[in-house]
Amino acid sequence: MPGSPRSRRRFTTALAGFGLLLTGAAVQVGTGTPARAATTHRVLFDNAHAETAGNADWIISTSQPDPLGQDSSPSAETDWTGALSSWGVALQKTGGYSLKTLPSGSSLAYGGSSATDLSNFDTLVLPEPNTMFSAAEKTAIMNFVKNGGGLFMISDHTGADRNNDGYDAVEIFNDLMTNNSVDSTDPFGFSVDSLSIGSDHPAAVADSTDPVLHGSFGTVGKSLIASGTTATLKPADNPGVKGLLYRTGYSGNTGAFFATSTFGSGRVAFWGDSSPVDDGTGQSGNTLYDGWNDSGATNAPLALNATEWLAGAGGGGGGGGTCTAAQLLANPGFESGATSWTATSGVITADTGEAARTGSYKAWLNGYGSAHTDTLAQTVSVPAGCTSATLGFHLHVDTDETTTSTAYDTLKVQVLNSSGTVLSTLATYSNLNAASGYTRRSLNLASYAGQTVTIKFTGTEGSTLQTSFVIDDAALDVG
Repeated sequence: MPGSPRSRRRFTTALAGFGLLLTGAAVQVGTGTPARAATTHRVLFDNAHAETAGNADWIISTSQPDPLGQDSSPSAETDWTGALSSWGVALQKTGGYSLKTLPSGSSLAYGGSSATDLSNFDTLVLPEPNTMFSAAEKTAIMNFVKNGGGLFMISDHTGADRNNDGYDAVEIFNDLMTNNSVDSTDPFGFSVDSLSIGSDHPAAVADSTDPVLHGSFGTVGKSLIASGTTATLKPADNPGVKGLLYRTGYSGNTGAFFATSTFGSGRVAFWGDSSPVDDGTGQSGNTLYDGWNDSGATNAPLALNATEWLAGAGGGGGGGGTCTAAQLLANPGFESGATSWTATSGVITADTGEAARTGSYKAWLNGYGSAHTDTLAQTVSVPAGCTSATLGFHLHVDTDETTTSTAYDTLKVQVLNSSGTVLSTLATYSNLNAASGYTRRSLNLASYAGQTVTIKFTGTEGSTLQTSFVIDDAALDVG
C-alpha cells in the first residue's frame, strides 16, 4: 500500500539504484553495447580520415557502412570492392564476424547512440589515416581501448601524406598517443618511427605461444615492407608492449615492424606499412600492390590472427581468457551496509518504513515527496571468457501518484565506463511500475564480457507526491 512521504527518507517500497538494472515492466532502451562481445566479433574499419586519398584504397567494400549491401554472401575477394576486400571477405566467410565501415564525412565517437558508435564494436581498424583525429575523436579512441576495445593501427612511411594536408599516418598516430585527454604518457608503450624503409621482409620472433603469430588462421613467418616504417618500444612505460616481427638486423626495443600492447582492459596492434594488407584490387584509378598474397610473406594470417586477438576471440593476453561460474556483486543483499556500494546518503538502510525482502537492509531510493535525486552504484569486472552474465535483483516500486499515464518519477539504470561515460541506459522505471511486493528483474550483460564497468541506478523524484524505488537481493551471475 502507498506510504506517506517519510520525514527523513521515503515511506514506501521502491527500487534503489544499485548499480545494475534490467528489464521488466519498464521501458528498455538499448543505446549501444560495450566493446568486446561474447559471440559475434564486431569490427569497424575507419574510412573517415582520408583512407582512400591518392592511390590508397583502404576499404573492405564500397558499400558503407555495411559491406553486405554490395554482396551479402561473398565467396571471393572481388565480390567486395576495395584494396582491403580480401581481409574483409576472409573474416566474413568465417561466420563469426560482423563488419562495418565508418564512412567518409563521419566522426569517431564512443558512448553515443549512432549505429557506428565505438560502443557497438569490439575492434577498430585504422588503416593508414591521412587526416588528424579531432580532440573528441582521440578521447573516444582512447576510452574505447581503455574499456576493453581492440585497436589496430596500420601506418605507412614518413612523408606518405596522400592528401597533402601536411600530416601522414606516422604523425597522426604519434599525436593520438601523446596528445589526448585520457592518457598522454606513452599509454601503449611505443612510438612510431619517422622512417621511410624501402623494402624488407621482417621476420617473426620465436614464440610458439603467441596467438597473433600462431592463431587459428595460420602461422606467421614473415611480413612485407614496401616503403614503410617501424616502432620503438618502451616497455618501461608499458610492460605489456611486445615486438612480434622485426626489420632485418633489429631486435629488442628498436625496429619493431609489428607490435602488440595492452591499455586498460583493451588491446592494441601496430603494423608499420599498409602494403601487407593491400590485395592489389580495388576501385579504378588506384595503383595497388598485392601484398596480401606476397609469396615471401604470410601477411594474411598475420592480419586475420591479429584481428581475432584484438576482438578477444583468440587466447592469451588482453581481454581473452576463460570464465569460472560465479556471482560477482559484493554485498549483494546490502546486509553489510554501504560496503562495496557508492550511494547517496540514506539509500542503503534498515529503516522499517520499507521492508527488506530478506534480512534487514535494502537500497531505498527516493520517496521524499519533493524534488530529489538518489544514486546507487557498484563497479564490477566481467571476465572476458564468459558467454553469459545475468544481473538479477528484486524491485519494489511504491508511489502516491494516481496517474496511469504520466511518469513523474523515474529510476534509470545505466552502465558507465571508468571515465564516467554512459555506455548504455538499460532500463527506465517509473511510478507507473508501482506494485505490491517485490518483483524479480533480470538483464543480460554478456556483451560486457572483458570489461570493468559501473552499474548505476539514478532515481529522480518530482516536486509533489512521493515514489519509492527499493531493491534487495541482487546478483550478477556469470558463466
